[in-house]
Amino acid sequence: MNKIKPANQRVAWKALAAHSKQFNKLHLRKLFADDPKRGDRFTAEGAGLFLDYSKNRLTEKTLKLLLQLARESDLRARMDAMFSGEKINLTENRAVLHVALRAPGDATILVDGKNVVPEVQAVLDKMSAFSNRVRAGEWRGHSGKPILNVINIGIGGSDLGPVMAYEALRHYSNRGMTFRFVSNVDGIDFVEAVHGLDPAETLFIVSSKTFTTLETMTNAETARSWLLNGLGGDKTAVAKHFVAVSTNAEKVSAFGIDTANMFGFWDWVGGRYSMDSAIGLSTMLAIGPDHFRAMLHGFHQMDEHFRTAPFEKNLPVLMGLLALWYTDFFDAQTIAVLPYEQYLKRFPAYLQQLTMESNGKSVTLEGRRVNYDTGPIFWGEPGTNGQHSFYQLIHQGTRLIPCDFIAFGHALTPLGRHHDMLLANVFAQAEALAFGKTPDQVKAEGTPDWLVPHRVFEGNRPSNTILAQRLTPEILGALVALYEHSVFTQGIIWNINSFDQWGVELGKALAQRIIPELESDAEPKLKHDTSTNNLIRRYRKMKKSK
Repeated sequence: MNKIKPANQRVAWKALAAHSKQFNKLHLRKLFADDPKRGDRFTAEGAGLFLDYSKNRLTEKTLKLLLQLARESDLRARMDAMFSGEKINLTENRAVLHVALRAPGDATILVDGKNVVPEVQAVLDKMSAFSNRVRAGEWRGHSGKPILNVINIGIGGSDLGPVMAYEALRHYSNRGMTFRFVSNVDGIDFVEAVHGLDPAETLFIVSSKTFTTLETMTNAETARSWLLNGLGGDKTAVAKHFVAVSTNAEKVSAFGIDTANMFGFWDWVGGRYSMDSAIGLSTMLAIGPDHFRAMLHGFHQMDEHFRTAPFEKNLPVLMGLLALWYTDFFDAQTIAVLPYEQYLKRFPAYLQQLTMESNGKSVTLEGRRVNYDTGPIFWGEPGTNGQHSFYQLIHQGTRLIPCDFIAFGHALTPLGRHHDMLLANVFAQAEALAFGKTPDQVKAEGTPDWLVPHRVFEGNRPSNTILAQRLTPEILGALVALYEHSVFTQGIIWNINSFDQWGVELGKALAQRIIPELESDAEPKLKHDTSTNNLIRRYRKMKKSK
């Protein structure tokens, strides 16, 4: 690959560093006062989403420099490389083609000269046929009962995406079925997931590409024992109550699963980008194939918007540039995602993996240590709950926390005045963050002088507001793809690999070494640091005590 200049050595980066200093004294109050059309101009639309980014610390010059930085970073060419199937995941020598998962059936996307779209469509068709059989009650368990309970066993991208999608689209789900999710190796997770369920009516989806993932396979073996204990021990029952999302046919078969019920995916799909692959089988079982394909269409609409829209009107590009603007020029360490939609309660948790596993990197593509910040921390909670907890810090704390507000024009479950009150809070919070309340305004309310400092709101706190008509499967797809491509935009400018995750490996490897040291009957010879050795010995003593 061509040698790429470090991000902070590019002309636009240096210009942004100098330009950012003017915002030490420039308030959003003045920016809006000086430009009556600001709230109209700093907006963009695409794939059913409307973005108002006018309440950010930026001017036309800021936007021009950020867009120049994107061009200097060769963003357009890197986008084209991803969409065309080039192996842009350099450390693993893989293509990055989650966009192929939602491409239309007549599309052509090549990996090593082979069009992968027909394979994707074949898996989708297989998922659809299976889902229709289960939802119609035609798939019967070992004792002849229909499946009423589905438990997805996975971890990371094999769990966070399916959980988020189920909660987000619960309105569209089959309410006659129960869906639960197991990821944690903590036994409580499994025990609570199967509590009150009849094994004869329960289907497990085991999601592990290699069928060797420690947490997933530990939970799968426990699920297998639970099922067999409940169905009289006949091992042939496993094939009627387990399916696999995997590529390891040998291990799937050895577990007792019929490989005809194994749903595959590909090494060009990263775990955190896989919710629209076979990993989403539980989602399709919940909402049905038609709604699942509508979600894929929403993903594809945002893919096309990202691929074709000019940068100045490109939602993922704009949001990616704004995240970088605050991370690298204002020392903002976090971004709060605040969906004013209870169905999106797991969306911030989903974004934590998508964003932080992708861009939590400290070396460039060439292996050089970066000397600028990457990967902000993402977090959040649904509104209005957060207003009564952490919003205090956002409004009056010492840390700058850019916010993404997400809201919808229509409630899926209309109930009196609830939705108007909900949306009023969205708009009010963004307004309060931007403009605050001055000492003079506080005094004018008759506040005693001693109390004034406590009731002043500094304002000038940036936010985006994302609006859509309603939370549909299509809009959920567009919303997820928006953040996927925003993450990509940031990674390209920072010149890091957003598609590997070596940082998760070391702790997993050390755990495999420690497990036998915890379980052995004989006192093990420990060769860790003194802290770890002492903790292992203390735990072994705790196990022996009652």
